Amino acid sequence: MSDGKTTKFTLDRANIPGIILAGGRSTRMGRDKAAVMLAGRTLLDHVIARLTPQVSSVAVNADRMTDQWSPLFLPDIIPGKAGPMAGIHAAMAHGANLAAVTHVITVSVDSPFFPSDLVDWLADVIDTPDKIAIATSESRSHPVFGLWPISLANELENWITHDEKRRVRDFLLRHDVTEVAFPLRPTRASLLDPFFNVNTPDDLAEAERWIKVMA
Repeated sequence: MSDGKTTKFTLDRANIPGIILAGGRSTRMGRDKAAVMLAGRTLLDHVIARLTPQVSSVAVNADRMTDQWSPLFLPDIIPGKAGPMAGIHAAMAHGANLAAVTHVITVSVDSPFFPSDLVDWLADVIDTPDKIAIATSESRSHPVFGLWPISLANELENWITHDEKRRVRDFLLRHDVTEVAFPLRPTRASLLDPFFNVNTPDDLAEAERWIKVMA
């Protein structure tokens, strides 16, 4: 017989897998962004180094993986390059195969400066098993930087398969989502948006300049 009390959900922060989304077309860069060199290391290496201390394991969602990249390779389950949400679905499905995992964190391979406390900040707002937490900065949402419940994997697959527009915002509107605002990062030059992303050769040159002022 129930005593009428509701058990509060507590996220196990020691058991959050991290998945790097690296399956984009990279059309504006003209080559695979994961392999682009920034300050002597690939973008993927920068992101792996930043994510690893924050999570229980690291995997990479991409079309293919080369031998020098050691993390687990997770291709999309849904065929047809269905966009970033297909990568998030692969992340959820991966988490569902791991013991006692309720949420997975996703980050983008083209954002080498994301916060070193990203997971902690997002985890702070997870108070129900089905809540999604999404990063924002300067009033802009960054849904690829999210903490996602694996319980939504089947629903997300169905949405991707049947929704022609596949707008991330449309999927989020169907669920309990908390946006977490991250501050700009002070540097010797100016303030850096921690979710600055490298989409073009010009962005890469700018990222090199940010590396120098943060040294």
